[in-house]
Amino acid sequence: MDEKLDALVPHLRALVELADQDGHMTDAAAVLGIPQSTMSRRIHGLEDHLGVPMVVPRGRTVGLTQQARDLVAEIRAPLREIGIAISDLAEAADPDHGVVRFGFPLTMGAGVIPDLLAAFSDAHPGIRLDLKQAHGAVLVDDLQAGLLDLAIIIPPPRELAHEVLARQTVVATVPADHRLARRRMISLAELADERFIANPEPYNLRTLTDAWCLAAGFVPEVKTEVTEFSTIREFVSRGMGIALIPRSVRPIEGLTEVELRGTHVREIALVSAVRRPSRVVARLRDYITEAAEEWGEGSAS
Repeated sequence: MDEKLDALVPHLRALVELADQDGHMTDAAAVLGIPQSTMSRRIHGLEDHLGVPMVVPRGRTVGLTQQARDLVAEIRAPLREIGIAISDLAEAADPDHGVVRFGFPLTMGAGVIPDLLAAFSDAHPGIRLDLKQAHGAVLVDDLQAGLLDLAIIIPPPRELAHEVLARQTVVATVPADHRLARRRMISLAELADERFIANPEPYNLRTLTDAWCLAAGFVPEVKTEVTEFSTIREFVSRGMGIALIPRSVRPIEGLTEVELRGTHVREIALVSAVRRPSRVVARLRDYITEAAEEWGEGSAS
């Protein structure tokens, strides 16, 4: 590496972290494990070297100039690839230890994903999992910012490389004593007069629910909005409404799941923002991919 570029790497990392911390110098310094004074010197040193301003005062924080934002966009991925290459060298000496930052949707906090991650941890006790549950758009942003290594996202984001793991079949979940509970299959139009329990906007399943119902000739009357499927099921079992959600992986007392006529599915994808993941990240990726082959359609809820 060119000596001048080599000397600038810490300064460039500081700039990227400052962008990730939204201009909070103290927080960026803490993430990098350096004093705030060192953080400030690196940013000002980068300004001196490039001859352009990188930051402007913004109350108790700083704002990045347009030149700084453009530079961050260009160097983020290369710096991440360098970090992965260095991690690979370290892991070669101790391939059973490391950290994987993994994200998954708020709607998948029970069932297959927790079971899978627990099994992975048992099989690889030296690999630490740093987990984050969030909305899909947040997970995409974190992947692009280098804050996550892998994430399961529904639906697959077009802007990132991904592998479709499974297709979730969505069913009508109704109270066990509901008028349609004994039916094997129903049409969506038969739910036109029902009260719905659904995810908030703009969750993917809420968008699909609204679109599917509109195609069936009605606008769903959403009386209750909940992020978690487990909570939705609890409310349905108490007679508060019905829901269009994936099948439960375990039987739930007081509920009946009825198939919907037509195609009502969504894709579950495993997503990464890097071209070549580190070995420990690849280990979790392969573990999830192999496990997904046994999920079958509709089981990844």
